[in-house]
Amino acid sequence: MKTIHLNIPDSLDLNDREAKMLLASRLYEKGKLTLGQAAELVGLSKGTFMELLADYDVPVINHPATDLDNDIQNAKDYSI
Repeated sequence: MKTIHLNIPDSLDLNDREAKMLLASRLYEKGKLTLGQAAELVGLSKGTFMELLADYDVPVINHPATDLDNDIQNAKDYSI
């Protein structure tokens, strides 16, 4: 894992965990990290990370509705 150092202005009143959660949730939302990777970055279990995503307005499932419709149709087409 890569280590980065950030200088965050004191005026932001942002602790280390909050900064990590902001970064991890945004990277997860953008598809750059898996749920497990994002949770690990913050040092949380997947379940706890999933619960906290709502506080950052990040959906746990981040797929367009059209993808879901296609997945459902494909499942119907290939079911036995």
